[in-house]
Amino acid sequence: MAGEVFTPSMRIDGVGSTLAELITPLVEQQGMTPTALSGVNLLSLDRHQVRTPLLYQPSLIIIAQGRKIGYLGDREIHYDPGQYLVQTLPLPFECETHGSPEAPLLGVSIQLEPALLSEMVTTMGDAPSDYPTTLPMASVAMNDGMHAAVGRLVSALHNPVELATMGKARIRDVVFEALKGDQGPALRALVRGHGHYARIVQVLSLLHRHFADDYSVEQLAQQANMSPSTFHQHFKQITRASPTQYIKQLRLIKAQQLLLQDNHNVSQAAQAVGYRSVPQFSRDYKRYFGDAPLQHRRQEQAMRS
Repeated sequence: MAGEVFTPSMRIDGVGSTLAELITPLVEQQGMTPTALSGVNLLSLDRHQVRTPLLYQPSLIIIAQGRKIGYLGDREIHYDPGQYLVQTLPLPFECETHGSPEAPLLGVSIQLEPALLSEMVTTMGDAPSDYPTTLPMASVAMNDGMHAAVGRLVSALHNPVELATMGKARIRDVVFEALKGDQGPALRALVRGHGHYARIVQVLSLLHRHFADDYSVEQLAQQANMSPSTFHQHFKQITRASPTQYIKQLRLIKAQQLLLQDNHNVSQAAQAVGYRSVPQFSRDYKRYFGDAPLQHRRQEQAMRS
């Protein structure tokens, strides 16, 4: 039925496998496993991960097993089996993951490519109810259309010929279902450039390109063509953080990536993200992540080994 909501026991298009069963043999590591299809990654975690700062790029996150809780300011966002997360903006937030060796978290991440999104939104046109209050990050119930589309996508990952022939079409399938869903207006707003939301998106894009540069609220407000007070109000409404808090969180998450992935030392990471004082960077890092930079790196490396 068209309005049916997916439950974890439902089968996929008669092939006799649940979404979790389809994902399991494809997973190669804890965390994210890249696939042969660009922009599509598999998620797996066989333990409980406490509330941790993260930064998702614009994407759809579909959970097949286990569950996640996102914390964005005063909002608490649950995405469990039978739900998918629509992330329209690259927002720093905190996430708690529930998985175990017996029932690991399993899911699929699909990056939202701007060119594809723009082409599909232009072709579909606006819905009558578009552009109410938009949320940059929200959980949506899986209906049968989305469930079938995700099932076809993951099934294609098992078949190289189908993947090469139909892989991009399978992604379009899933994005099409998301555009028809409750978060469709937020996805359309990214493309259409309507109102205050689009102006804040432009400022966020600037900050992500030049996160090491210093900006005053007045400069950012001018970029958004708003008064400082109006800009501050709309920025906080969308990101659940003040501009100053947002920039600090963004810099610290970027620094974490440099420390963990690119093996920068603390001084190099601090300088790369715009800190002029290494001691201040270390204090802010410990306050945000709970551990000093080097201690945090050692713990993360130990978990991955």
